[in-house]
Amino acid sequence: MKRLSSVQKILGLLLMVFSVTMLPPAAVALIYGDGGGLPFFYSFLVILGVGLATWAPVARRREELRLRDGFLVVVLFWVALGLSGALPFLLSPVPKLSPTDAVFESLSGLTTTGATVILGIDKLPHSVLWYRQQLQWLGGMGIIVLAVAVLPMLGVGGMQLYRAETPGPMKDAKLTPRITETAKALWFIYLWLTVACGLAYWAAGMSVFDAIGHAFSTVAIGGFSTHDASIGYYDSTLIEMIALVFMLLSGVNFALHFVALRRLDPRVYARDSEFRFYLFLLAVTTVLVTLALFYTNTYIFWDEALTQGLFQVVSIGTTTGFTTAQFYTWPPFIQILLLFLAFVGGCAGSTGGGIKVIRFLLLIKQGVREIGRLIHPNAQLPVRVGDKIINHRIVDAVWGFFSLYVATFVIMYLALAATGLDLLTSFSAVAACMNNLGPGLATVGAHYFDMHDPGIWILCFAMLLGRLEIFTLLVLLTPAFWRR
Repeated sequence: MKRLSSVQKILGLLLMVFSVTMLPPAAVALIYGDGGGLPFFYSFLVILGVGLATWAPVARRREELRLRDGFLVVVLFWVALGLSGALPFLLSPVPKLSPTDAVFESLSGLTTTGATVILGIDKLPHSVLWYRQQLQWLGGMGIIVLAVAVLPMLGVGGMQLYRAETPGPMKDAKLTPRITETAKALWFIYLWLTVACGLAYWAAGMSVFDAIGHAFSTVAIGGFSTHDASIGYYDSTLIEMIALVFMLLSGVNFALHFVALRRLDPRVYARDSEFRFYLFLLAVTTVLVTLALFYTNTYIFWDEALTQGLFQVVSIGTTTGFTTAQFYTWPPFIQILLLFLAFVGGCAGSTGGGIKVIRFLLLIKQGVREIGRLIHPNAQLPVRVGDKIINHRIVDAVWGFFSLYVATFVIMYLALAATGLDLLTSFSAVAACMNNLGPGLATVGAHYFDMHDPGIWILCFAMLLGRLEIFTLLVLLTPAFWRR
């Protein structure tokens, strides 16, 4: 019972913190006079009230969280976020969304997936446009890491939340001795990347509103846009290149950015094996896509094939999901190649989705080691990343993650196909949502407006699985988790 009270306390506090995020869109509604402020103000009151009602009965309890409690808080909070974040969509007259669609749009924003069920984005009120972009920015680094950074007065341990929330297989390495300082360091980098991205967009010709909104979703690797045509709306190579640079930076491990800044040494990037493999994958895929676009006459000029190919490779490879062209109409080979690239995703510790580059690198190295063992059965062949020998427990965990990922993907793919969708739509929709990519292929290439309710709920679960990296969510379904 004590365990549940400590979980209840922090959940209530975090909901009260989240309620404050309803005020900026309300302020935007006043500034632009779009009449959309009341839904956000009402949502603020409701979420604040629910958070207060959850926190007040256990406010005087001060028990330390265990690691398993951290997992429970994270999952419950993300579910609560998805539901409470849907309130403004439900209350706003434009767009008028059903409860199912509102939850989907909310989760898509918070998990930085970028899939949408809304048509006519250009016609939405400024307050709703701001809110969609803001959801992605908050979800990018993880609102719980923010809470750990700025709310040490919670009276509960922060490390358990941090380990349960942050993506990637190497969660125990802290950048600073104190966990709150680590979270603050990550958010400092995240904030300054956002500011730099917004200023660059504005200087390149975007309005202040669009520059801020797209900076939110670019650095969060989200993909939401204030226009139906996404980045393609601007028809500007300069804006596309700015987006490309910041997508690349945001797909890198933020711990690497921290170390490089602290040491003022850019060679830190060149020495990192994951970073080198990340750039290698994107470069090779860009070459393949550019050649395919040119030789299939999709684009008749080399420079256009290279520009379009490079942008879509980086956007989909980092799981951002911005588009400058209808890539889902490109030759099938390119469509599938890009979708498979999204399975790799960004680096561990980045805002990107997917399985993560470091895991694929370890899987490849483990496969090479097994081949070596066949040739030299008695040889000691450790798995190395750079100069570091990787502990066998990390390699085992990566294999466990990969097998569980494939198994859950297949189950959701079959479940979606069982609802009557064609196989390509089912496959790409699950892949796009589970990898937090957004745009899929076939009927979900442009939007998810035509998706039926059972499919929407399956994809909501897929987005949560992807954002919480499988284990965090599925561990709650094991009987051992609930034993004392």
